[in-house]
Amino acid sequence: YADPTRVPGVSFSEDPMPNLRSIMQSTTSGLALSPGYGGGTANIEFQQVTGLSMTNFAPSLATPYQQLIPNRPTFFSFNQMWNAACDGSTDCSVAFHPYYQNMYLRGANYTKFGFSHFHALNSKPQITHRESTSNSKYTSDEQAYANVLDELKQPDSRSKYIELITMQNHAPYPDLYGSENEFHGVNETPDTVPERGIIATYAKNVQRTDEATANFLNELDGIDKPITVVFYGDHLPGIYNTANADKNNALTLHETNYFIWSNRASASHDVKLPESDAAYTSSNYFMTQAAEHMNARISPYLALLDELHAE
Repeated sequence: YADPTRVPGVSFSEDPMPNLRSIMQSTTSGLALSPGYGGGTANIEFQQVTGLSMTNFAPSLATPYQQLIPNRPTFFSFNQMWNAACDGSTDCSVAFHPYYQNMYLRGANYTKFGFSHFHALNSKPQITHRESTSNSKYTSDEQAYANVLDELKQPDSRSKYIELITMQNHAPYPDLYGSENEFHGVNETPDTVPERGIIATYAKNVQRTDEATANFLNELDGIDKPITVVFYGDHLPGIYNTANADKNNALTLHETNYFIWSNRASASHDVKLPESDAAYTSSNYFMTQAAEHMNARISPYLALLDELHAE
């Protein structure tokens, strides 16, 4: 997930993400530097779950999920802080991914991370909400969020860490919407950009995410217990061939959107960290930023990440 209108040479006369743009103006938000472009989801996810940066590893370590974690007896991840608060029970951390659990060895890795269950298309039991729309082969974000809502509405008073990896906006990008896609008509991207049609399809996907996420947050606002959401895009889709041909665009094509938001039942509702703490980050710093956003106590490791983020 990333704002297509930030890409040099791409422009629409209609905003594909008005709801999230409004949300990001009122809560902690900014840009996240991603080590990937067009791929590498698992690495950005690895950074977010563990706090470790890919820059600390040798270039030969292409994917920690496949090369590092399987070879370690244990591995720290932030959800284990929730498990510790539950007297060691893994029931306080759960993950959802409407795709196959063997992809990037996620099923095995999330077990090693200490999640009670990794709900996927081929897990036992399978993920509950998994339908797609508009002829797509991927589960819609609306359906993906429904799994989280089900988990949150369970009669359990314990605090939980919930991880959701969505699939709706994953490549490829065939013309799923046809004449129903208004972004073909409002596409001001120059005709000299051959991929402008694909970009319009992606913009429609972004609009669907925008609507589904706004509805999801509204649902969370109606739940009478504190909930904080860290929402982020892993990397830009590899569809911007024209922009990517210009080396001057390299940084922009590695910047995605993120925000940290708390519902009405939270003491951190309406908190917006200053730009010095939020405008620029990377996924390995999300947890220390979330702790600051919630004014929560932090561990020495989170304190270290806070210092590194500031630097």
